[in-house]
Amino acid sequence: MHGPIEILAAVEGPVDEAVLRRLAEEVGVAAPVVYGKRGKDALRQRLSGYNNAARFGPWAVLVDLNHDADCAPRLVSDWLPAPSARMCFRVVVRKIEAWLLADRERLAAFLGVAPARIPANPELEPDPKRTLIELSRQSRRREIREDMVARPESGREVGPAYTSRLIEFIQCSWRPAEAAARSDSLRRCLRRLRELVQDAQT
Repeated sequence: MHGPIEILAAVEGPVDEAVLRRLAEEVGVAAPVVYGKRGKDALRQRLSGYNNAARFGPWAVLVDLNHDADCAPRLVSDWLPAPSARMCFRVVVRKIEAWLLADRERLAAFLGVAPARIPANPELEPDPKRTLIELSRQSRRREIREDMVARPESGREVGPAYTSRLIEFIQCSWRPAEAAARSDSLRRCLRRLRELVQDAQT
């Protein structure tokens, strides 16, 4: 009898880490050890090392596309042209917030906005993070507005509890399988993770 499949991972930051942990749970992987969390540049510097480690066991690395390339395949070929057999290197189109926006019903309930306000095609949003902030600004819930929207005088992009609120949503409400129906990059990530699990079980 085999125990849960173990996986190692690396991401840009804490919200990405929460997403990856939720995806691991979705595909039946033990809670991963997550490295990185120091931004995109630091992640890229260490990627070759992670890829080398993936020769010996499964790894998952998530990176936001942002506007660093015109499409995910181009960023992949630039960053990791020869991924190891056990590497799941996935590009989030365009930011991790797009994967959260893809679960329209649950996110609308969490934010306190009408589901119709959530974009139907979040991967087409030029800046999903900005989209999510603007949705929070329209929230019926005062605490969402105060936590997630920056005060004009703060000089910040997001509110004081933006990250912790998103992690709360990911852990308690977000449905990856539902979101994958509206996010091709998420669908591909889940499929690759399931392939890693199947390979590890054979």
